[in-house]
Order: sequence, then structure tokens, then C-alpha cells
Amino acid sequence: MNSFQFLVALTASFGGLLFGYEVGVMNVVLVMDAFRIFFKFHHWNGDGLDEKGQPTKDVANMMYRDLKEADNKATLEGLITSSFVLGALCGALMATYLGEKYGRQRTIMIGACIFTCGAVIQGLSARSWVMIAVGRLITGLSIGCNGVLCPTYISEVAPAKIRGTLSSCYQLMTTFGIIVAAVINSIVWYYTNVKPEGLGKARSNIWEEVSNFEWRFALLFQVVPGLGLALLMCFLPKSPRWLCSKDRDEEAVEVLAKLNATSTSDELVQSELKAIQEDVAATRAAGSSSFGELFSPVIRRRTFITFLMQLFQQWTGINVIMYYQSQIYNEIGFTKFMSTVVLPIINNFVNFISTFPGMWGIERLGRKTLLVIGSLMMMVFHISTWAFSTQTSKGKTWQYLAVASIFLMVFSFAWTWGPVPWVYQAEVFPLRVRVKGSAVGTVSNFLNNWIIAFVGPALMKAWSTKTFLLFAAACLLAWVYSQFYVIECKGVSIDEMDAKMAGKA
Repeated sequence: MNSFQFLVALTASFGGLLFGYEVGVMNVVLVMDAFRIFFKFHHWNGDGLDEKGQPTKDVANMMYRDLKEADNKATLEGLITSSFVLGALCGALMATYLGEKYGRQRTIMIGACIFTCGAVIQGLSARSWVMIAVGRLITGLSIGCNGVLCPTYISEVAPAKIRGTLSSCYQLMTTFGIIVAAVINSIVWYYTNVKPEGLGKARSNIWEEVSNFEWRFALLFQVVPGLGLALLMCFLPKSPRWLCSKDRDEEAVEVLAKLNATSTSDELVQSELKAIQEDVAATRAAGSSSFGELFSPVIRRRTFITFLMQLFQQWTGINVIMYYQSQIYNEIGFTKFMSTVVLPIINNFVNFISTFPGMWGIERLGRKTLLVIGSLMMMVFHISTWAFSTQTSKGKTWQYLAVASIFLMVFSFAWTWGPVPWVYQAEVFPLRVRVKGSAVGTVSNFLNNWIIAFVGPALMKAWSTKTFLLFAAACLLAWVYSQFYVIECKGVSIDEMDAKMAGKA
């Protein structure tokens, strides 16, 4: 791999950074006082809480606002958070048509512009949860579309030997985006929610707004990575496979030469071009593809594996943790500062660092092995999180053990179930139906993500930390699926894959 190939893959994976920031930003925004008052999740009569989060009448000891929860909080939280995922679901369906008609590179660039528009709508929302939900739905359209096309684009420009490693850069940048959101917005939260003005002073209007700078800044900051990706994609080459499919072979060979840092007459370039041309010719000979072809005898098992892999990825419970972790830490018994600033940043850093072992293991251990190991580890740590959380009234040791279990669960996810589904769906399908197959997987991901995001607040309110037992059961099912149904595709050619998936090998 040369430096240009790496830069192309890294730049395209910035689509994951947009996804990560959008996931991470809501965890902090949802606990910002101004946001909760503005959208009537809570109201405030002027009372305050001390450093430990206990009500106090001593103004000198007041650290935070003592907000009172409204009856519709869980429902509105679920609607606002999940609207983004609903948009992503639609975007994934659009990706198939747009990616084949306009190309991967151009569609990713357009998607980044759409993301920017959605960020502006969110940050400028008027006093209605509908407007911010619409803004998140629009950013979701971009994330869903690019969630299909970014890994596909990377897999089509990456060298075959390290295709899995480079494709997993998308997941790496997703985790990095979550860190960026946590660090920036935790700093904003600290300076606007700790010892705010008005503590201890009775308010005649309990719904009166406080400064909305904090949450508007957090949401408008998404414009920066959105425009950044759009501009960077202008300088990346088009997919050589897509160019050949449009009879633009001369452009394709130039792109291959640039990617391999050599001349167009080089033997390696000509060999890659010939392989792509043969694949395109075979695709054309078979006629235009359709979604129905994904359920043909040779391909349908790949479709089911991909759909279920993304389903189980979401039902590991990872996004309940990432969306609502501050509220989970508070439920376990930590202070507001620890729950909102310290613990989320540590957890998001664990998530980011843990992605690197996955980039190493995905080529050496294989896709299936990572799924099997990850399922068992996550199941164990979900159970331990619940068990330790039931003992937190006995002292801080149990609180820290519960949080350590959450961190270990995130670690278990980040190097196994985090990258594998995205890599798997980008490489397991033939070129003829690759985008359509990836779209099915991405739709499954965002459909189940939407369900999780919507019901998450209600589950946590009704079951508290018992919710982790539900996800432990899902991880057990994921282990059964991985062990007995998933087919390993590491180092397997398309022809060999056809035989394996049809049950002939």
C-alpha cells in the first residue's frame, strides 16, 4: 500500500466521522439544561443541587439546576434521537440508485452537503421538537447513503490484501467522531451548566428559557466536518470499477495507475484493469441487476447473513450506551460532572482505541472468529454490569465495577462487531449486486438502530439496568448465529464464495 491509497481510504472514511459526531453529540445535548427546558423535557423553578446531585437550600453549595422532569420526556427523547436513524434508513435505500448512476465519489460528496444542511436546521431550530427532528432526519439521509457508499468505495480502491483493514477505517472514524463530540460538547456543558446564573432565585415562569448557546453550538458544529468531507471528496478519484461499468476504461486505467503510483502500462495496473473489465462484462452478460437477485440461490445466503449481522450489531446494545450513557452513569449513582464529562470521554476513548485491534485481527483472525469472540465477551459484560449495578447502594466500589463492565463491553464491541459487519457487506457480494447488497445490510443496521434509539429511554425508565440483561440475551443469540450460520470470507475469491454460500463447499 502506498501513501496515496491510504489517503484516499482515510478521506472516504471521514463519512464515519460524521456518523460518529451525530451519535455522540446527542448524548451530551440531551443532558444540557437549556435544551431540556427549551423543548419542555424539564422545567426549573430556581432550586439547586449540590456537588453530589442532592437538593439543597444553601445557595453557596448549589452547583447545578434542580430540573423537574415532564411526563413526555422519554417519548420526546426517543422521537428526536431516532429521527436521525429513520433518515439514515431512507438514505441507505437511496444509495443504491445514486451510487450506480452518479458514482460513489460524487454521491458521497453530495451526501456531505446534505448533512451540512441538516446540521444548520438543527442548530437554528425554533421552539418545536419537530424542527430539530426534521434536521436530524436530513442528516440521517446523508449518513445512511454514505454508510453504504463509503465502505464500498474504499473496498473498490484498496489493494486486495488489505481491503478489510482499510474498509474498517470507516468504523475507526466513527469512533473518533464520537470522541470529538464528547470532548467539545462536554467542555461546553461544563462552562454553561456548572454554577449557572439564577441558582436559588425563585422563577415566576418555570418554563422560561435560559441561554441556548450551548446546544445550538453543539449542533451547528456539525457543519465543520460536513463541509470538510464535501471539499475533500472533490480531490479523490472516481472508483475504477464504476468507471469501467460506464465504459470509461481510459479514465479507469489512469485512476489505477495513480492508486498504484506507477504508469498506465505497468503490468499490475493492466492486470487489475483486466480483472475489472471481465467482472463488468460478466455482469452485463447476465443483464441488469435487481433487488430480487439478492434472493437467488447463489446470493441469498449472503443477503441473510448481512441483514442479520447488522441486526445483531444493534441489539448488542451498543447504541443505547452511546446515545444515553450520561443518563446510565447517573442512574448508577455518579455525580453530574462524572456522568456528563469524565466517564463519557473515557468510554469514547476506549471505543476509539479498541478499534485498532479489530483492524489487525480482521485479516489475521478472520471475520467470523471476531464475531464469535465478541458475542461471548459482550454477553458476559452485560450480565456483570447488571449484577454490579444492583449493589451500588453498598458503596462506590460497586459503582466503579459497573462502569468498568460497561467500558469492557464497549471494548468487546469495538474490535469485533464494530468493524466486521461493514467490512463483510462491502466484500461478500459480486460487483453486479454489491451496492444493493450493502444497502440491505445498512437498512437493517439503521432500522434496528431506530428501534433501539426510540425505545431506549422507555426501557431504561421502566427496567433501569435490567435492560442490560435483554442485551445479554441478544448477544447469546448473536453467538449462535455467528458460530453456526456465518461463512468466513477472509481470503476467499468470489467464485469460491459462490460455492460456499450455495452449500457446495
